[in-house]
Amino acid sequence: MGWAQGAQPQKRSGHINKELAQVEGFLEEKDAKLWLEKFFRENLALLSKILTGVELLEFQSMMIKAMFNVDYFLAICSRGSGKSFICAIFLILYASLNQGIKIGIIANSFRQSRLLMQKIIDLRHDPKAKFLAQMITDKDISLKNDEWVIRIGRSQLICLPTGDGSKLRGYRFKVMVIDELLLLSSKLINEVIRPFLSTNTDVTERKKVREAEDILVSQGKLEDKDRIQWGNNKLIGLSSASYSFEYLKTMYDEYEKAILDDKRSDNAKYSIFHISYDCLPAELYDQALIASAKAQMSEAQFGREFLSQFTDDSSGYFKMSKMIACTYQDGEGQCVEAMGEKNATYIISGDISWSESDGSDDFVFHVIKYFKESDIGVVVHSYALPGTAMKEHIKYFHFLYKAFSPELIIFDFMGGVQFLSAANESELFKSDKIEIKTIDIDVEDPTKYQEDLKSIRNAHNVADNRICIQRKPSGNFIRQANEILQAAFDHKRLMFASMAIDDDFVRQTSMPVPVKELKFLREKMAIEQNSVDFVENLRDNIKMIKIQCGLIEVASTPQGNQTFDLPLNLKRQRGAGKARKDSYSALVLGNWGLQIYRDMMATPKEDEYGTFEPFIC
Repeated sequence: MGWAQGAQPQKRSGHINKELAQVEGFLEEKDAKLWLEKFFRENLALLSKILTGVELLEFQSMMIKAMFNVDYFLAICSRGSGKSFICAIFLILYASLNQGIKIGIIANSFRQSRLLMQKIIDLRHDPKAKFLAQMITDKDISLKNDEWVIRIGRSQLICLPTGDGSKLRGYRFKVMVIDELLLLSSKLINEVIRPFLSTNTDVTERKKVREAEDILVSQGKLEDKDRIQWGNNKLIGLSSASYSFEYLKTMYDEYEKAILDDKRSDNAKYSIFHISYDCLPAELYDQALIASAKAQMSEAQFGREFLSQFTDDSSGYFKMSKMIACTYQDGEGQCVEAMGEKNATYIISGDISWSESDGSDDFVFHVIKYFKESDIGVVVHSYALPGTAMKEHIKYFHFLYKAFSPELIIFDFMGGVQFLSAANESELFKSDKIEIKTIDIDVEDPTKYQEDLKSIRNAHNVADNRICIQRKPSGNFIRQANEILQAAFDHKRLMFASMAIDDDFVRQTSMPVPVKELKFLREKMAIEQNSVDFVENLRDNIKMIKIQCGLIEVASTPQGNQTFDLPLNLKRQRGAGKARKDSYSALVLGNWGLQIYRDMMATPKEDEYGTFEPFIC
């Protein structure tokens, strides 16, 4: 563990406890209140215990003190360190001591930022938090679909979805808290968040105080050094470590340089808390969990998650750096789609799981949008759920079919046959008179590829719903399909959609998606899911595809066949939190289907009527 104070300007502070100890006699109520406020600012751990009943550990108290005293705070902490809980305590204390302030809270998803707010709401129900329960009553809490607000006196904590840029820009926050910072794009941070932190919200008050100070200085009643030190706006970021080529590492380096640079002209103060699990109290962690994580995670993954180390790249067959390069930047290019666009071309792929246990494989659907002009496919929609009843998967598949009108559907043969039959026989499909038919042509022999393409082209009939290929997972296909996917990343023929922001966010969250009827979230929500959750979940699922692809390793069997699978230690995992590869498998199928569709549409369709050639017998 190390501590670097850096070369930053130091905040002027006294020793309140010593000064207060020297105060004698009776204090008038006004003076007592002022001294109490000063005392609590210097003794935040005590204030936390009084208001919330939470006794802070030393490192927690240090983090909160740093959040109070600096302008730019970055915490890169181990998984399980409780950084969100620590931030929740900070929000309570800071809002209490700085009345009238507005604090914005965002995260990679509205669900994540609401979890931080939920911690505050839950804290007030603790029997030890009697004062907090009086400060935050039910009437001080507003929980809307696209905005959560908690009022602490005249202060407000406001939680917003990151996609709604117009709403974010409409606020002028004094403090902005970002949970899971690594998942936010540089564009969002630099073009939306930082700009409105660059302006002060209390200009009029500052002007009045400055004018009064000028008069006092001119009268010799105040020295310049005793003028009020106005605090700057704050940006607080919480995260685990990322890959070194991602923006979080760039931001980390900027902070570190600002801390150590003794020639900076600005007076902003920066702080980094970079904490590995083994620097924290041993009682904070279940040591059996740590041992299990070491055994089951890759060395790089454990380094990021628990040691808070920035790592260079994924070590699997598919490089994370290339997949990131194949992802559209937020606000640029194709974003996720809740429902399809008219006259656009879509391909649906699926990896089927029949198990309904929590530790089952994921049941996955991906939707790829094909742009003929640029010959690029973009993953715009993704669904992935474990341990869910088959009727829920069928319901979602029915929604996808109606929402995207796919030109082609690719399922794996193992499970796909039964699922398609069950879907066609379901009440949903029958009531809408939908029967999806298969194209039973096995594209296996490379010497017959063009012949098979012609057969598929002739059999393919969107009007008749003959659009589904059920692919058998032969060793030859697995190798070829993975090579095709790797080449698609290399040449950017397959891209990943960005998150929806600004106008795209408004448009996608306004789509008539039956969110109350569909199951799509992996975690159980304490409140009713909404359209914001639906759109943000698409981005989360697309990120999960890349994570799973980054884990895949290639190996050879004794017979000389190649296998593409999770590392052995990850394959051994069991339970709801196990590593999975089903989103990867569905992507392999989807990209292969995209290649078939490209080649098939470039193949002329033969006339469907037969011909008669006379012959002499």
